[in-house]
Amino acid sequence: MISYLRGALHTLDVSEVVLDVQGVGYGVRVPVSTFYELEEHGSGATVELLIHTQVREDALELYGFLTAQEKGLFERLISVSGIGPKLALSILSGMAPNDLVGALASKDVGKLVRIPGVGKKTAERLVLELKDRAREMVDTAGTDVVVERGLMEDLAEALVGLGYREREAEKAAREVVRTSGSENSELGLAEGLRQALRKLSRA
Repeated sequence: MISYLRGALHTLDVSEVVLDVQGVGYGVRVPVSTFYELEEHGSGATVELLIHTQVREDALELYGFLTAQEKGLFERLISVSGIGPKLALSILSGMAPNDLVGALASKDVGKLVRIPGVGKKTAERLVLELKDRAREMVDTAGTDVVVERGLMEDLAEALVGLGYREREAEKAAREVVRTSGSENSELGLAEGLRQALRKLSRA
């Protein structure tokens, strides 16, 4: 299995590049974000791509990424039922990695359906299967935003499940997240729920 390729850019297209590795041309499918970065290097430049190898009965396909985060996101996406490599690449091309992880963590189906090829059912399936792993998929720069939005949504949902009205649940969840400030990432759902219930009991 091919894990990475290092070679000269032979040809460059918006969806696929050909990498010349010691005289052998490898066709590698890439997301738009990777294409833009490679385009800046230009034809003939030596680059390294992280590779996901997709083995099928009739073909061996290579998918390339400049960052481990993009590759990890791609592999998470194709682990979801009904999401193949082609759609996963379209999803990565339609939204920046941190924005995608934020949408998954906050269960923002509306944002996901704006990606070409992603309908409501697909977006809901992505959220259902990946929201709990979203924190693992974001890099350090995006962690605080993702965790904050995800925790707020999860708290509100848990409170509604306990019988509170949606408006008061959202308000309590927002107050807990705001007062926890920079420590939000360490708060956790259980402690957040305890604090929210305490606030609601005093209301």
